[in-house]
Amino acid sequence: MKPHAILIVCTGNICRSPTAHGVLLKKVAQRGWSDKVHVDSAGTHAYHVGEPPDERSQQHAARRGYDLSRLRARRVTDEDFERFDLILAADLGHLELLRAQCPPQHADKIQMLMRHAGRPEVHSVPDPYYGGAQGFEQVLDYIEDACEGLLKEIEARVGK
Repeated sequence: MKPHAILIVCTGNICRSPTAHGVLLKKVAQRGWSDKVHVDSAGTHAYHVGEPPDERSQQHAARRGYDLSRLRARRVTDEDFERFDLILAADLGHLELLRAQCPPQHADKIQMLMRHAGRPEVHSVPDPYYGGAQGFEQVLDYIEDACEGLLKEIEARVGK
């Protein structure tokens, strides 16, 4: 059976999307679903292709037990719309850019990451890049919440 493939997208693929990539990857492994769920991340822009996640993202994630050190930034490709079953945008700007790039037959794969969270009042994961430590912690809070909700939904599809 082909793994359920999930792509998480932010701007440069150095803060929000690699954080979500690392969080979801660990949660998938903890459930023993590594053969059932494939996780990746990418950016809408090629600002940081080949670079590791922002050092602050790595540090804050590591404090919660997530290792982002092996991840490298990449840009969303046209092939991603074919390869992935679900493409999750960190904010509304990403959603719009993804929809503009996506072939019509794959448009139903694109969603907001926070759609899966237990915070109906929060629609986007805020960009922590220009802020302080609290922004990176808030990103982790939001992403952990969204990943838990997403995994509950996936459990119905891929089983335990």
